[in-house]
Amino acid sequence: MARYNPKEVEPKWRAAWARADVFRAREESDRPKYYALEMFPYPSGHLHVGHARNYAMGDVNARFRRARGFEVLHPMGWDAFGLPAENAAAERNVDPAQWTLANIEAMREELGRLGLSLDWSREFATCDPAYYGRQQAWFLMLLRRGLAYRREGVVNWDPVDMTVLANEQVIDGCGWRSGAPVERKKLTQWFLRITHYADELLEGLTALDRWPDKVKLMQENWIGRSRGLRLRFDFAGDGPADGLTVYTTRPDTLFGASFLAIAPDHPLAEQVAAADPAARDFVARCRQGGTAAADIETAEKLGFDTGLKVAHPFDSYKLLPVWIANFVLMDYGTGAIFGCPAHDQRDLEFANKYGLPVIPVVLPPDADPATFHVKREAYVGPGRLYNSQFIDGLGIEAGKAAAIARAEAEGRGEGATVYRLRDWGVSRQRGWGCPIPMIHCGACGVVPVPDADLPVRLPTGLDFSRPGNPLARHPTWKHVACPACGGAAERETDTLDTFVDSSWYFLRFTDPAAPGPVNPIAADHWMAVDQYIGGIEHAVLHLLYARFVTRALRDEGLVTVSEPFAGLFTQGMVTHETYRRQNGDWVEPAAVTIRNEGATRRALITETGEPVVIGDAEKMSKSKRNVVAPADVADVYGIDATRLFVLSDSPPDRDVQWTTAGVEGVWRLINRIWNEFDSQPPGPPAPGEPDAAALALRRAAHRTIKAVTDAIDGFRFNSAVARVHEFVAVLRAAPAEGASPALIAARHEALSALARLINPFAPHLAEEAWERLGETGMVATTPWPVYDPALIAEEEKVLPVQIDGKRRGEVRAPAGASDADVRDIVLADPEIARRLDGLTVRKLIVVKDRIVNLVTG
Repeated sequence: MARYNPKEVEPKWRAAWARADVFRAREESDRPKYYALEMFPYPSGHLHVGHARNYAMGDVNARFRRARGFEVLHPMGWDAFGLPAENAAAERNVDPAQWTLANIEAMREELGRLGLSLDWSREFATCDPAYYGRQQAWFLMLLRRGLAYRREGVVNWDPVDMTVLANEQVIDGCGWRSGAPVERKKLTQWFLRITHYADELLEGLTALDRWPDKVKLMQENWIGRSRGLRLRFDFAGDGPADGLTVYTTRPDTLFGASFLAIAPDHPLAEQVAAADPAARDFVARCRQGGTAAADIETAEKLGFDTGLKVAHPFDSYKLLPVWIANFVLMDYGTGAIFGCPAHDQRDLEFANKYGLPVIPVVLPPDADPATFHVKREAYVGPGRLYNSQFIDGLGIEAGKAAAIARAEAEGRGEGATVYRLRDWGVSRQRGWGCPIPMIHCGACGVVPVPDADLPVRLPTGLDFSRPGNPLARHPTWKHVACPACGGAAERETDTLDTFVDSSWYFLRFTDPAAPGPVNPIAADHWMAVDQYIGGIEHAVLHLLYARFVTRALRDEGLVTVSEPFAGLFTQGMVTHETYRRQNGDWVEPAAVTIRNEGATRRALITETGEPVVIGDAEKMSKSKRNVVAPADVADVYGIDATRLFVLSDSPPDRDVQWTTAGVEGVWRLINRIWNEFDSQPPGPPAPGEPDAAALALRRAAHRTIKAVTDAIDGFRFNSAVARVHEFVAVLRAAPAEGASPALIAARHEALSALARLINPFAPHLAEEAWERLGETGMVATTPWPVYDPALIAEEEKVLPVQIDGKRRGEVRAPAGASDADVRDIVLADPEIARRLDGLTVRKLIVVKDRIVNLVTG
């Protein structure tokens, strides 16, 4: 019996796929289209098995759909601009373009070793002028429609790197690269008017029925549409004649107001600061921190009493102090709020800190108004209004409506809809990015670059040795003639946020050679992406920006779809133990030997025997040096073992911990599978008289076909691999040696199906097994196996499903299915999932082949 040798097998089949150009997507095909896509990588130079899991999941889906009769577009490219290349340029004195392209070459080779079914003919990098030049073209389209514009805005400013930072790049109030305290700074920059589509982006979420609910909720909260009241407070004594306007979503609590607070960037705060050094110092301290709402919300609440007072709009005898507060954002509402400490935890913390009154105005059900008090925890639940004059006794919603109506009737305010979503600031003071195609002329102002002059290419020889934007100090690049008057002018030296680069790449993949940004015919054919796969960390910004840009380009007539991604799957992470020397330095797993001494595990540096500390399993990251390269695993077990492990160890939406023992277990499975093919006589078997053993094997094979098909279709990859594992055990119990002709024929049928079933997971093994079996062609181009309903019909059971004792549906499961399998089937059922929305399953009880009970609480 020949031993399975992945070092020979895997390169052999990758070469065969390349020669046959198997994975090229063809628009002219008469097969229905399917667009499979994973979030494209940053070319850092090396893959780890966390990357492998993401791309293996996408490959399972792409190979499965291709076998099911679809013409599959499964492209790959590179998100190539960004700070890591600038860091490398500064640290190594290299050109960022050369560094990036070298990394792309290395990672392309590593991705190739994964056996991914990618159409490499569509490859591009966002740093290619052919790509970013088309990006500049659609930027100018949006400029002409008023969707791109320039204004002064408050940004995160790193005073050391001298650049704007995105909120995600501010860590504990400091720049993620420099470590310097970040400042809030007013800067003139470019914006994209995403708020123009706020309602459509929010309402479009309802149609995304193949998106995770948690992602849709995160986007809904980020857009943050709220209905409330804009209300004017008049100053008592000094203060602007037009008063101070606040926005509130809780006008029902107005009679609980004990102060007003304005943002440090509010014009009134700047007025006060100009006249009062103490106020000026306070505002300066507030600017020592990022602009992220989440960070501001969790920071210590700080304030400065301006000494100004306003009259309560519904009770002119009640005067309220006006404070400058660090937790109020200028770009939400009006940049001013009224504080109701009894019913807002943030306001309560502020009031308790500065000794301001706490006045309850919402009475909880069954509470006594004479004794109800709020001290450390604001009351935000239901109740009736009291201490509130004309809205006493009303419920919360009725109180809101009554307060809005009174404010409007008295000319003090108006009902308004406000969004948390802000326009997208896209300017970055960085050299390795897409140049913004604008020119500054002293005579003409800011002038767009003519379309005929695109792309505006980055210059070579940028100097990254000093902080700041090297484009701004390049000796020649920025100097240009004004396209309007011909006079001396300068290019815009800001570049576009790299999120812009990734906001439309999926459209460019439909025709990377299109002369315009998008080929409408190709985009109409392939879009929307049928299945998008990526990390939950991109749930808001990248996905929201992509949805916005798709709509903006739709309105330019370049695409017909509104939603770019019909289906979205967010995969879990691959984790690994971390190891540290006694001095705290991280140590790579490859340098560590683990010894099991009874119940104790010890870790030693292999070369020196120095003991190291075993830490928690955490997401693989270069910073903690706990990465494992797929190539290192492939050298020992083959790449299919890597793919199988990351796909089989846990559900794909959950984290998986990488262990050597886990990979060794998968390696044993691969060899068991190979042994079954190697022991089977090759070629079509002679027909034989049917017997019980052959029929039983055929039934098991067709049950497995159905189970694996359903599992892959439902993204339960670990369940699919488990069913394969079980079926291999059935095959081993029915060996070819000494078998009847009917059983030999049944084994051939079963193994033919098995090779196709494992193809999405272990494609190299599948091809070698297919060839060993004597089948023609390649598995990669062979249709998916189809089960015979007659062979599984009597083997299926209909199981009623009860939730907390009430029947809520039913599912079908193979007779004798394990509790774990039944659990997977039940929890994947759409109707049961709908019934469980908002509930927590505490217990799931399976009465085999009869009923399933779920207990929630």
